Amino acid sequence: MKKLRRTVCFFGIFSFLLFLTNCKGDQKSEEKKDAKKIEQAENDFLTERVYGKTKDGKEISEFTLVNDAGVEVKIITYGGRITSLKVPDKNGQLADVVLGFDNLKQYTSEHPYFGALIGRYGNRIANGQFSLDGEDYQLPQNDNGQSLHGGDKGFDKVIWTAKESENDPNSLILTYKSKDGEMGYPGNLSVTVTYTLTEDNSLDVLYEAETDKKTVINLTQHSYFNLSGDFSTKITNHIVQIDADHFLPVNDKLIPTGELRPVKGTPFDFTSPKEVGKEISVKNKQLELANGYDHCWTLNNQEDAMHFAASAYHPESGRFLEVYTTEPGIQFYTGNFLDGTLPMQGGEGTYAQRTGFCMETQHYPDSPNQEKFPSTVLSPGEKYSSKTTFKFSVK
Repeated sequence: MKKLRRTVCFFGIFSFLLFLTNCKGDQKSEEKKDAKKIEQAENDFLTERVYGKTKDGKEISEFTLVNDAGVEVKIITYGGRITSLKVPDKNGQLADVVLGFDNLKQYTSEHPYFGALIGRYGNRIANGQFSLDGEDYQLPQNDNGQSLHGGDKGFDKVIWTAKESENDPNSLILTYKSKDGEMGYPGNLSVTVTYTLTEDNSLDVLYEAETDKKTVINLTQHSYFNLSGDFSTKITNHIVQIDADHFLPVNDKLIPTGELRPVKGTPFDFTSPKEVGKEISVKNKQLELANGYDHCWTLNNQEDAMHFAASAYHPESGRFLEVYTTEPGIQFYTGNFLDGTLPMQGGEGTYAQRTGFCMETQHYPDSPNQEKFPSTVLSPGEKYSSKTTFKFSVK
């Protein structure tokens, strides 16, 4: 009987100690969970979720940046694309002002670069050819015999690596390494693009790159804007200003002729604000070639590190967009080739002609073949750096 009592007593003590150990283990586990929650809650401005998977099973992430005013931008790692950008109107009502799709499948299908990062070379290169130091390079001819926006698989179709900024909680850093020979371009190119949403409702886009072999580079952002927030309406009633006294006329392949033509007295004069639709349909050879505006304006004040490039205003909503850049040019495109075949977000309707416009800050098209244009050559040891700000307000 004494042995039995000792055994029961020993078993009871052992069980009690085991209970205390488990309690401490559970407490540590909960502390770890709480710590993880706190760590995730430290950045209220940036969140991440799985957006989808590519056909070959690669996971695509979506990041959302939000500022204190409620302005929200969504970016996916496929093509570094802006899929949504919500800004307030004059009554404080938020609405999405960039054209986009509902899912990854639509972004991986054929479409005109909605929201994408563009590279290695934004815009067109004649015949997909250029020479550097006596060596000829052939690029994909993916646009009527010309090379457009980096070729068949430009930066708009690659998966970028994303990380949070250590210095700014409202920044998203995307990186991509383009291998030597990719799409015909020379040099291993390391690219970094940083999106930053500021408290004054600006979206900053900082482009940086380095190469181990002389190459050409011209990066830009290809979002389509409609400040009305209603993608069933055309952007021809937007009032646009472009700070440029000259533009680049093009040939029938939409390649610049090399001339810097004065805008004065032409439909290309946006030095004072005017409606997009005011002269878009007048008889003009350049408008006929591009079916509207799809040209590069050579900006004034290029010597300034950061200068005003363009603005757009939608009177009914009061939304006002200003574009500032370090680049010498801006391609103003009025969605001429949107044809009603692409589905709108939300599944209601399609994107018709001129329901969005692009303001692509960049160096000039075909610069590698035009000696008089600002150079787009990047050499080893040099750092490519370019910045554009999209600033939203109301008036």
